[in-house]
Amino acid sequence: MPKFIDDATFGDYFASFEHTAWRLETRRGYGSDRQNEKFRHFEATGELAEEPERPWCTNVRAQTSQGKRFERVRIVDQPPTTEQLYLLASAAVNNAAGEDIRNLWRSDADQLRLPAEDFWLFDSRRALVLHFGDADTYLGSELVEDAERIVRYCQIRDAAWHHAIRRADFTAQVTSKV
Repeated sequence: MPKFIDDATFGDYFASFEHTAWRLETRRGYGSDRQNEKFRHFEATGELAEEPERPWCTNVRAQTSQGKRFERVRIVDQPPTTEQLYLLASAAVNNAAGEDIRNLWRSDADQLRLPAEDFWLFDSRRALVLHFGDADTYLGSELVEDAERIVRYCQIRDAAWHHAIRRADFTAQVTSKV
């Protein structure tokens, strides 16, 4: 039985880690994105308003100023879904705040046998596995501290990070393929 955290404590993990917060994003889209006005504006116009002062970016700047790292790999389809294009565009603000978001084509992720599982890995010793339901709706986060599962997540991180492409280089590939 998964041990779900109280969603009210979710943000605490992003302030209390000591060295690294790393994420794998595997979904073709997220219900929470589709429900917000920012996404609907992007879908209609292809443009994205920058929000460098949103709480996420403020925290990333605070944590990275202490020498901590925020890293993320997003799996992207060929061609990318509208939601994936939205995330690719929105990553520019996160990158500017200090988060290193990279991308990996789904076909490459499949060759690496990466799982279709979204998770955050903190300091290579605890993970939050994000669970989703129908229409990509967020159901909750499972806290994982079991050493065997953590080692598996570290191996996934290492493989994904090694093959992931920096945003600027990936964006050029997407533009040439769209």
